[in-house]
Amino acid sequence: MAYEGETMEIGVIGVGAIGGTIARKLSANGHSVRVANSRGPGAVKDFAGEIGAAAVDVYGAVKGADVLILSIPFPAVEKLPADLFDAASSDLVIIDTGNYYPDMRDPRIAEIDAGIPESVWVSKQIGRPVIKAYNNILAPSLAELGQPEGSPGRLAVAVAGDDTRAKQITMQLVNETGFDPVDGGTLDQSWRQQPSTPSYCCDYDAETMREALAAAVKGEAEKIRDNWKEIFGKLPANPTHADMIALNRSVNTPPSKS
Repeated sequence: MAYEGETMEIGVIGVGAIGGTIARKLSANGHSVRVANSRGPGAVKDFAGEIGAAAVDVYGAVKGADVLILSIPFPAVEKLPADLFDAASSDLVIIDTGNYYPDMRDPRIAEIDAGIPESVWVSKQIGRPVIKAYNNILAPSLAELGQPEGSPGRLAVAVAGDDTRAKQITMQLVNETGFDPVDGGTLDQSWRQQPSTPSYCCDYDAETMREALAAAVKGEAEKIRDNWKEIFGKLPANPTHADMIALNRSVNTPPSKS
């Protein structure tokens, strides 16, 4: 069991822009980090060496871990080995950072299209409870805009899930990586932080993040998300981070304080 202030054993499956940044930050904070992807240890060896982590396969990321960061596209979730968690501890905290982008990156998933929250679907696929976090922040914000606890205007990250202990540990890690954790409710309520909701990737502080989560309307975000090809067309040829944030705030039906 991991407690605040202790070094944790943390596995990360998926070292893209989000998973790789989380791995880098947690390793720098002194945690024992192992990284993996679907192509085996050789594919992540250089990155692991760069951040001071161990390169492992997906089984190595899970075995003996206190926390597992699952940061892979939804089609890859379906392809994870069926026995992946057989050797995992019963209290392993699994953090799902994923987002569903149908017809852009992901094939259509009937259950999600019918209304099941994305991370509930992930939990069903792997047969384990998950916490949803780090999904509603842009990669550049995660990499560059973290601040010490107590800093004015510190950006926030929503955290949703059902297990109190797992949620507390996830919030601890969010804080460690430079952001204010905001309770997003249960996993069934995690639709409030999915793509194109008011809280999604808008660089809000904790107060505004809470307002944005509360402002979400069931079923509205999907209408925006499924129109992203047209929405992206409004961006300049080489959009800046500020361009992306401004676009998200303008289309994601933001709260009054924005």
